[in-house]
Amino acid sequence: MLNLVLFGPPGSGKGTQSAKLIEKYKLVHLSTGDILRGEIAAQTPLGLEAKKKMDKGELVPDEVVIGMIGNKLDKNTDAKGFIFDGFPRTTAQAEALDKLLKEKGTSITVMLALEVEKQELVNRLLNRGKDSGRADDQDIAVIENRIAVYNRETAVVANYYKAQGKHKSIFGMGSIEDIFNRLCEAIGK
Repeated sequence: MLNLVLFGPPGSGKGTQSAKLIEKYKLVHLSTGDILRGEIAAQTPLGLEAKKKMDKGELVPDEVVIGMIGNKLDKNTDAKGFIFDGFPRTTAQAEALDKLLKEKGTSITVMLALEVEKQELVNRLLNRGKDSGRADDQDIAVIENRIAVYNRETAVVANYYKAQGKHKSIFGMGSIEDIFNRLCEAIGK
């Protein structure tokens, strides 16, 4: 089973590249945002618990998110693998994900970390903001804060996978195809 964590700062191309990886390797996409919205819409016990937290402006607890991921894994037992998007964001989440996957008889194969220069990230997000209309992609101060938060709080998760020998740094500059080819080459090793 091929289980990938696609990792990188805002604007690094995770969304674009995950779509291509899903198609090529026939993976199931696990986006925690999509899973949360789906569980809330289905009014599952975990979804209702998450909604209570979100309605108060609080973060959904890790155990609730892990429970939702577990449900998604159980619904896709015939999957060739999974691509984790937007998760894990902390070392505690990475540890909880490892525990869950071990219970399911699998593990993370590799963390693919897209490395992109800061100015390129800003440019990509500003361009995406023009096309998408997303307010958070149109304000340079907001963009720079999102990148800073990623560097301060999320980038440390890479160390967890480095310690396991599962981290691969991918040069995330150049054409979409060039970056995709680098990702596929890293998966093949």
